[in-house]
Amino acid sequence: MRKTKVRSDFDEKMMRYALSLADKAEALGEIPVGAVLVDEAGNILAEGWNLSIIQHDPTAHAEIVALRQAGQAQQNYRLLNTTLYVTLEPCTMCAGAILHSRIKRLVFGAYDLKTGAVGSRFHFFDDYKMNHSLEITGGVLQEECSQKLSAFFQKRREQKKQEKLAQKNINETLDEKK
Repeated sequence: MRKTKVRSDFDEKMMRYALSLADKAEALGEIPVGAVLVDEAGNILAEGWNLSIIQHDPTAHAEIVALRQAGQAQQNYRLLNTTLYVTLEPCTMCAGAILHSRIKRLVFGAYDLKTGAVGSRFHFFDDYKMNHSLEITGGVLQEECSQKLSAFFQKRREQKKQEKLAQKNINETLDEKK
């Protein structure tokens, strides 16, 4: 793994685009994570956002969706000389898919202290025995990416609280009628 702190205006532009894809996930009730894959010239090859809940598929993370789309479009599972932008640090499953796809560079926004596999929780790419290395840039638009996730989970907790309160009120009303 070649870690790099270098980021460019293009990195921020693509991360903003990935954030807009995260909005699509959120609109579907999914955890707001977006991913975009670009070639060396900066052309968008594929994009994805979380679809695990609505597709009933634990593998439908934004990164996996984008990698699958790119593989189909390129008619190759090797996605050489590409950069993957994702709003959240990849988990171990996604890190494995990134490894096997042979992307050149990974750029992510928010760090994931619970399941992040690129340094926060696990250090997937630090194993010298891996058969592929890639450049990694973390923390691009970190605040915006983190805020989007925090706001989503805060809203979700509030919705659950309201649902629980509504159910309690229904139960109390039913008890009074008995």
